[in-house]
Amino acid sequence: MTPLKLSRGKCLPLGATQLNNSINFALLCRHGTEVHLALFTLDSKEPIAEIVLHPRKSRTGDHWHIAVEGLPESFCYGWRVNGPQSPVHRFDPEHLLLDPQCKTISGGSEWGVNDESMAHHTSRLSIFTNNEIPQMEDTHLCTPMEDSIIYEVHVRGFTCHPTSMTVNPGTFDALIEKIPYLKNLGITAVELLPVHEFDENDCPFFDPATGKKHRNLWGYNTISFNAPKTSYASVGNINQHIVEFRKMVHAFHMAGIEVIMDVVFNHTGEGNHRGRTYSFRGLDNSTYYMVDKDGNYFNFSGCGNTLNCNHPVVREMITNSLRFWVADMNVDGLRFDLASILGRDYLGNVLVEPPIVEMIAEDGVLADTKLIAEPWDAAGLYQVGLFPYGRRWSEWNGQFRDDIRRFWRGEPGIASLLATRICGSSDLYESSGRKPRHSLNFITCHDGFTLWDLVSYNVKHNFRNGEGNNDGCSENFSWNCGEEGPTNDPYILGLRKRQVRNFYVTLFISQGVPMMLAGDEFLRTQKGNNNAWCQDNEISWTDWSFLEKNSDFHRFTQEIIKLRLAHPALRRRTFMKPGDVVWHGITPLNPDFSTDSTFLAFALNGLKTGRETDADFFVAMNSGNEAAECKIPASPTGRPWKRIIDTAKASPLDIVSFHEAPKIAFESIYPVEAKSCLVLLSDK
Repeated sequence: MTPLKLSRGKCLPLGATQLNNSINFALLCRHGTEVHLALFTLDSKEPIAEIVLHPRKSRTGDHWHIAVEGLPESFCYGWRVNGPQSPVHRFDPEHLLLDPQCKTISGGSEWGVNDESMAHHTSRLSIFTNNEIPQMEDTHLCTPMEDSIIYEVHVRGFTCHPTSMTVNPGTFDALIEKIPYLKNLGITAVELLPVHEFDENDCPFFDPATGKKHRNLWGYNTISFNAPKTSYASVGNINQHIVEFRKMVHAFHMAGIEVIMDVVFNHTGEGNHRGRTYSFRGLDNSTYYMVDKDGNYFNFSGCGNTLNCNHPVVREMITNSLRFWVADMNVDGLRFDLASILGRDYLGNVLVEPPIVEMIAEDGVLADTKLIAEPWDAAGLYQVGLFPYGRRWSEWNGQFRDDIRRFWRGEPGIASLLATRICGSSDLYESSGRKPRHSLNFITCHDGFTLWDLVSYNVKHNFRNGEGNNDGCSENFSWNCGEEGPTNDPYILGLRKRQVRNFYVTLFISQGVPMMLAGDEFLRTQKGNNNAWCQDNEISWTDWSFLEKNSDFHRFTQEIIKLRLAHPALRRRTFMKPGDVVWHGITPLNPDFSTDSTFLAFALNGLKTGRETDADFFVAMNSGNEAAECKIPASPTGRPWKRIIDTAKASPLDIVSFHEAPKIAFESIYPVEAKSCLVLLSDK
């Protein structure tokens, strides 16, 4: 190496950046009193140089900075910081710290290999490289939210099973290989579980059946908010994870599919006081985390710490990270995990107008970006319908999930709630001036039962997680249809198939934005595990053999998605007004919303969609144990009916095209079988 030349450098931008012939390093550290920059070659374990930053010459406000000339094109580096010793600070100059701004971290290119499970601080380093992010000409698709169909998917789990038949399973490249399948399915957006850098080996639990240590598969334990997960790249070259992520986004855009990222700004992977130090704790513990005067971490996330989101320093870090993913990596949307934590102050008090939520909502770069909140946290704050600055935010509607599950498992008295959810949950959103698109509807997601397990298990079966079956939600509003778990009983299997069809009809005919869980379209199972975050194995991996085994339900899913996309009556931009929907019961115009009711029927007026003229719909839902002799009403516009869906019928008669559909006469009696759903459609 040539001798290094040092100069004062610049305080902005933060991170390591090219500055003429030098590399400029800038670090924000308010309470630190001594800062060192350690420099390494890519393959050295000992630093080639350690530079002490002068507390006056190399500091502007809270920003420490220095420019270094003579470094190789790519290299590793880390920060050492010392400062006051007090309960709220955790400075330790022995620890090398990651740069919060870095986009590449050493040691994680191969999944599961870099095990630091016993360490109190990381041995990984930040990497600088001059390789540019690939410039591609794809633009954000800006699919209207009400026209979106979201597919929640895990990068590794979706393609890791041998049956996925991908060249580089578990990677961004493998997901590209599945784009033709997803395009054919009909979805408009993928929502990726976390792809920020995390340590899959930080799981402390063991499989009691095998003794094997579990891994953190889901990745809700971020250690760097600007770095894509290195091991999700097909090869371990420097910057390859960034290149492949950007290529993946481009490929999805070329197929007309948006990319939404699940981002975790409520906590970090550093955990509580016993956790591993990566950067934030050692840089400025009391700035980045919510701590009390004794230095104890507030734990509103359930993961050991809570990010101090409304501190100005943290707000800026979050906003800059989001701009990077949207502007440079070109993602179309952001789903915020435990987003209600964004609304708490440094002591955990709930703010009416949280600054970070407003900053994200009003940021110019993010103006066309889909913003989706998981509107609750682990400490009991539940804000479905009430998330601040709601005009810009759609919400995971947990009420929709629970009410639909309760109705179809046969609970009486849910018909009124079901009607409200189908109409877009106006009780939650209309009074604040919001629209149906603000309700993101789902039956299942990564957190909980899969769709098939929802109809196959009454209780969770999480014993193999190693926590004594005490983890995961205990109330799932599920029903096993008569026998717990796998069965060969043809009646029970037929009933389960009917129930999953019922769930998907309800999901896709409801106003709002439907989201489905990857693999549910061919009925994958997690064997009753409703918290499979640590199952990096066949429990979580998508088994593609189910695609052939359950091709009938896969076909049903394709057809119900086509139906939704073809009919603006199912994708309203505004809430319904009188005459837009007509409620019925077993007899026309006599809806039963009593506490004993297990039947709901309604008709949609195709001339009153708030959009283009459409066909009329009639839907009848029977969650009872006996068939309902339903008298068919006239359509709202007088156009004749055809039967396109009857979930009681076996494939392929369960859903048929309009041209193949049989006519159903007004005032005829149609037996809506127990646990089934009927959908009639008029001509446009």
